[in-house]
Amino acid sequence: MSTKRLFFIDAVRAFAILMMLQGHFIDALLEVRFRSNEYTAFTVWSYFRGITAPTFFTISGLIFTYLLIKAKQKGEEWFRIKKGLIRGIMLIGIGYLLRIPILMWFEGKFDTYWLVVDVLQCIGLSLIIIILLYLITFKKTLIFSVLLLVLGTVIFVTEPLYRNLDLSHLPIAIANYMSKANKSVFTILPWFGYMAYGGFISTLFYRYLERNVFKTSIIIGFITTGIILIKYSSLILYKLNLMTGIEVFKLSAGYNYLFTRLGDVLILFAVFYLLENVLKHFLILKIGQKTLSIYVIHFIIIYGSFTGLGLSQLIGKTLAPWEAVFGAFMFLILVCIIALNYVKTNEFIYSKILLLVNNIKRKFGFE
Repeated sequence: MSTKRLFFIDAVRAFAILMMLQGHFIDALLEVRFRSNEYTAFTVWSYFRGITAPTFFTISGLIFTYLLIKAKQKGEEWFRIKKGLIRGIMLIGIGYLLRIPILMWFEGKFDTYWLVVDVLQCIGLSLIIIILLYLITFKKTLIFSVLLLVLGTVIFVTEPLYRNLDLSHLPIAIANYMSKANKSVFTILPWFGYMAYGGFISTLFYRYLERNVFKTSIIIGFITTGIILIKYSSLILYKLNLMTGIEVFKLSAGYNYLFTRLGDVLILFAVFYLLENVLKHFLILKIGQKTLSIYVIHFIIIYGSFTGLGLSQLIGKTLAPWEAVFGAFMFLILVCIIALNYVKTNEFIYSKILLLVNNIKRKFGFE
């Protein structure tokens, strides 16, 4: 089995995180009157911004699952499982930590907004679910692969059934993972669907990467499937409704953003995999490996984590388009400089957490 690194994955992650940075900056600071489809530039920007989250979730599912199933052949699967569980819990914890209004708490003002679920909590829980699915399938790659594909498809098709789910009877910390009623940004459904599809794609790389025609085949497969999803997935869903009489197919076709965005992601994967050798630059790869650090830094600067004083509070939606574009460019440079030069790598953080866990286990005699 090949052990070569899939460099295009880091390039896609770098692209996704940089798109997220500029997207959040412009969304937080662009003057309201310029947010209209009357402006072609805004329409184009909105469309490509809409690709960012699906790309980030799909590539996260791909890389995590690929490393998980690859660890089996090295005899390191339980280390990878333990590391993945710690990573998932850590992401959930950081997601909550970034929204804690420390200064307000010192003033005795408490609310539940810090319990909203955002991208980190959603990815963290998704990693834990992927591990559980891997264990449930007894680590059989083929069964695991099929299960991920089926789950992703079912989650996407049934989206209308849980779109406006009322979970007011549940504790808010739990309800926020399934409902946006309390202003959660990302919920586990439907976003785990992208993680599941990413995991499924990783099983294809795991099984067929060594074959000579694999790269050409997978690129053609990405492009073909992507075009079908973008142009014809709604029609296919309508046809399925006519053939089966199942209403959910019709409802899904009427608001079909999940499959079309997945199509966009697959086209993007094809382009990056095709240009992998060109994009194999140390700076691009480094940015792709520092996504967590970049996310945390940008969140603090824009949204004012802990203090409540970020650019969105200090400047607000006041920038003209040229100011927003120039500011976003400078913001990208600033955040990347900080992340690449002054923050320890994610692997360093994970290794320290693993060391702490092992020390605790030894102290209490769990080993």
